[in-house]
Order: sequence, then C-alpha cells, then structure tokens
Amino acid sequence: MIKNFFSYVFELIKVVAISLAIIIPIRYYLIQPFYVKGASMEPNFYDKEYLIIDEISYRFHESERGDIVVFRYPRDPDEFFIKRIIGLPGEKVQIKDGGVYIYNQAHPDGFKLEEKYLPADVKTYGINEEIISLSDGGYFVLGDNRAASKDSRSFGVLDKKFITGKVLLRGWPFNRVNVFSAPEYSY
Repeated sequence: MIKNFFSYVFELIKVVAISLAIIIPIRYYLIQPFYVKGASMEPNFYDKEYLIIDEISYRFHESERGDIVVFRYPRDPDEFFIKRIIGLPGEKVQIKDGGVYIYNQAHPDGFKLEEKYLPADVKTYGINEEIISLSDGGYFVLGDNRAASKDSRSFGVLDKKFITGKVLLRGWPFNRVNVFSAPEYSY
C-alpha cells in the first residue's frame, strides 16, 4: 500500500515536471495572455477582454502599420499598454485636420492614413500639427478610442525595446473570438 502511494506521488511529480517544462517556455518566450484594461482601444477591444500575444514574430520580422501591440509603458515599465502601430521607423507622422498623415520615402509629400477599423466619425487630434520624426526602432502608436487614449501623442515615440508582442487572437468573450492581422491600407 505504501509502495502504491509512493508510486502515485512519483508519477504525479513526473507529470507536473513535464507539464512545466512544456508550458513555461511557451508562456515566457512564445505567447502570453493579456487582459485589456480600460477603454483606449474601443470599439475594437473592450475592458476585460482576454487576448493572446505573439511574442516571437517580431524576432524574425519587423512590425507593420496597423499591428496591435502590447508594450511596456515607457514612463513606468511595470505597466502594459495596448495600442495600434501607426508610424514606422524612418517615417514622419503629422496629426492635422482630424486625421493622421504619414511621410516616408514612397510618399515624400505625405498621405492621409485611411483607418477603416475606426468609426467614420472618429477624429484624431493632438500635438498641434507638429511633424514627428521616427528614428530607427521608433514607432508612433495610437489607441483606437482617440478621445480616451494615452498614446504617442502624450508619451512620445515608442522605442522597439518596449514592445512585448502583437495581438494574435481574442479568446474571451467567446462571442468576440477573433484572429488578428495588420489591416490593408490604400495609399
């Protein structure tokens, strides 16, 4: 009887050890759960939604315009934010007339960013029409709820080193489960 007990305990320890050996690397290096907190990404993400973050893709390729990323807040790295990448390294971003304008090598005169993922009546304001230059590794990020978002308009350009990963899928609530990819933009 004691032999059966020790055999059971040993098997249980093996199962736990093998499970941890599989789960821990996946959790810390590949994907990570994340809960949305606040209204800065409404109407696309709501408070208390459960997301899975892809942490490995950005090790192999660069971020794309429109990617939804989770990052450490530059002014307090213990806090995590979720925002959308609008401006890419080497570009210039300007907010004027309620819209976002991008200047890059392909469009030196700039173009207005058409953001089809936002309601048609959403306007973007802030930073007094100043043109913001993004250095290598610098991103301009905005929340989808432009009126209620602390983003690059308030804390400045986001350095790549703060990005944890991009949103891969929404797992909760079940009626809003979705896999995400960068939206198509017309230039």
